[in-house]
Amino acid sequence: MSCDQYLTFNNGIKMPALGYGTWQAPDAEVETALHLALEAGYRHIDTAPVYMNEKAIGRVLKEWLDSGRIKREDLFITTKLPPPANVPDYVEPTLRNSLADLQLDYIDLYLIHTPFGIVLENNDFKRDENGHVVVDPTTDHVAVWKKMERLLDLGLAKSIGISNFNQKQIQRVLDNCTVRPANLQIEHHVYLQQPDLIEYCKNEGIVVTAYSPLGSKGIANLNKMAGIERELPDLMDIPVVKEIAEAHGKTPAQVLLRWILDCGIAAIPKSTNAKRLKENLDIFDFNLTDEEIEKMKALDANVRICDFKFFPGVEKHPEFPF
Repeated sequence: MSCDQYLTFNNGIKMPALGYGTWQAPDAEVETALHLALEAGYRHIDTAPVYMNEKAIGRVLKEWLDSGRIKREDLFITTKLPPPANVPDYVEPTLRNSLADLQLDYIDLYLIHTPFGIVLENNDFKRDENGHVVVDPTTDHVAVWKKMERLLDLGLAKSIGISNFNQKQIQRVLDNCTVRPANLQIEHHVYLQQPDLIEYCKNEGIVVTAYSPLGSKGIANLNKMAGIERELPDLMDIPVVKEIAEAHGKTPAQVLLRWILDCGIAAIPKSTNAKRLKENLDIFDFNLTDEEIEKMKALDANVRICDFKFFPGVEKHPEFPF
């Protein structure tokens, strides 16, 4: 990747602007797809314990590293502190577990996955008699962040950040930190742009990463499992996006990703399809015009696809962010 394909954190560390997301990719599927992604040129890999695929990712990374096909310093690996571990004493051991599964000595970026905590029982989210998740209302962002900072001193993480936090929650961390968050990972796409939050992060020197940058059809399945019937938008079928794609000889997905990068934000699209994996990475040979960027900004509809309602009861947490 050339230098313009990276975003620089407030600590000087560079992150590839386009990464490979692995949410909702089961073990066998993610192993095959990750091999394809690495072969295509992806070096920024995003995972989390709740995705239940860290061991599979670790097997692939070890194979590539042991064979000499790639060097550790060429990789940028992100994982996250899961909601049940949103407790100060759990921060370090939870990351050590992730490192063991990923077969790595350190993580490039460690994020607090959500601003809320959930109780764990029998290796799963605890649920009440109504099937609702049981939240841990004692979540203390400042206390957890102090333990996140210690991970840097221990050499277990190179950078630390947050995910799914709102502006008030970010400000609380900033007001009480020694090390400022390097990154905020949030849902971000043409239908959910959150311009005030993006501007706030830019002013505070926090790089933003967009998850579900192409929407997320897999969330429909999670919603159904939770008994939620909700039609989700197809970002690939937006007339303006299709028109711009045709003008550049690109796919709608490539235009959606290019728009995010042109706005100074990183993106971590997920795909297990070899052709789309390559297409998603092939977005550095064109730029959108200012007019095209503005046309896409005008599509903002404040439509959140990942609203966590597939975990009924989570909205009862005092730190639920939406």
